Amino acid sequence: MTATTAPADYSDLRACFINTTLKSSNQGPSHTEKLMNNSMAIMQTNKIQVDMIRAADHQIAFGIYPDMREHGAKHDDWPDNIWPKVRDADILVIGTPIWLGEESSICRVIIERLYAHSGQTNEHGQYIFYGRAGGCIVTGNEDGIKHVAMTVLYALQHVGYLIPPQADCGWIGEAGPGPSYGDDGAGTDNDFTRRNTTFMTWNLMHMARMLKDAHGLPAHGNQVSAWKDGARFDHP
Repeated sequence: MTATTAPADYSDLRACFINTTLKSSNQGPSHTEKLMNNSMAIMQTNKIQVDMIRAADHQIAFGIYPDMREHGAKHDDWPDNIWPKVRDADILVIGTPIWLGEESSICRVIIERLYAHSGQTNEHGQYIFYGRAGGCIVTGNEDGIKHVAMTVLYALQHVGYLIPPQADCGWIGEAGPGPSYGDDGAGTDNDFTRRNTTFMTWNLMHMARMLKDAHGLPAHGNQVSAWKDGARFDHP
């Protein structure tokens, strides 16, 4: 097998990429999305169905309920336009810029809305995000890729996503004002970023493939319904 030969068929997998740039599409191109496109291209080449969501193009209500219209919000695009794509995805990748050393405010909203579903369960009685793989892509012109990835990946695993090795990638330019990813080619030939993006993407694909073939994580010791029914799974 060569480095260019895929070890499996990934054509039955779906991926959802959520870009949490602060800019809507009518404000211009997103540097974060330019890096995300590299990961999406690898998946699409391997026939994975990929959805890209630019969160700033939608009216996503604040809150931790699946449909905030039921809790006073006038508008909420999450339940009808975003959640179905997240729900059906075997892979979720969140992309975010760095602002003041942290992920974007929209990124936090997306994490909170994911958390809104964390009490729901799948067909095995496990939390709904079990059996899916999660990753993170970060861009900016200040330090903080690992810090932001740590925060995002922790949130994803906490609600049930499985995080494979090397599940984050990113690019930052020199500290302070300067070109962002993709500006006049900035960062596109950076070997470290190219390698990490490639490794992250394939590890997500491998993890999703293994989970799909195994029908998710084994449903023992982690079933919400069984715990509620009195099972204690050998807990002392």
